[in-house]
Amino acid sequence: MKKLKYFLLVVISMTFVTLTHAQHKRYAIKNGVGIQGGVTQFDIITDNFVTKKNTGFIGGLSASVDIPHKWYNVSYNILLSENNIDIAAFSLSNPTEEFVEYKMLTAQLSFLFHAKLIGSNLTLDLGPMLQYNGDLELKDSSKEGYIISDYDTLLTEDISNISNFNVNGAVGLSAGFGAFRLRAQYIYGFTNILGKLNDEDLSVGTNDNKFKGNQSMIAFTAIITF
Repeated sequence: MKKLKYFLLVVISMTFVTLTHAQHKRYAIKNGVGIQGGVTQFDIITDNFVTKKNTGFIGGLSASVDIPHKWYNVSYNILLSENNIDIAAFSLSNPTEEFVEYKMLTAQLSFLFHAKLIGSNLTLDLGPMLQYNGDLELKDSSKEGYIISDYDTLLTEDISNISNFNVNGAVGLSAGFGAFRLRAQYIYGFTNILGKLNDEDLSVGTNDNKFKGNQSMIAFTAIITF
């Protein structure tokens, strides 16, 4: 948690700007600060677990630069989210498979190019993203001791210690008029979010496959810029 606080302090310091109007040659370049919030659907693409995407929520700040004489705008974005995912498991007392819910807290910093499709009213958004995330946490502690599906002895609480720093790519569309915009965004993790599990001395029984997974997230947000 202390690492997360330091990370957020640095990111906010880097991205927070005031509303200004600067003159570049004869073009007015407008900088703005935006507040955004919405919902997510989160999943991990992996062969190790049987997963099901689940809904979470997201919110944050954006610092945008509107460049009238260019075919694109740019923005910095800091987003905080609570993402949920379901992973199949079963108990020894009831071998029927069920989905166990986990949550993962994330802080994301992205730099996006916004290609103007219909002026600034409709843009194609693309750019890199750095992410710090917490561990996978069981939302229901009564599910501790369940065994992950396709494993003999791997418990639900054993897979919480995932990789905390990840690099993502983001692509999406933004549409709106004036200060209000709606954004749909797909975020894919280039790094192995389960990689840290390979360093743990986990009891995996006869399933000795390396842990490998990539984050997959869809975010729908509304943005108000000042």
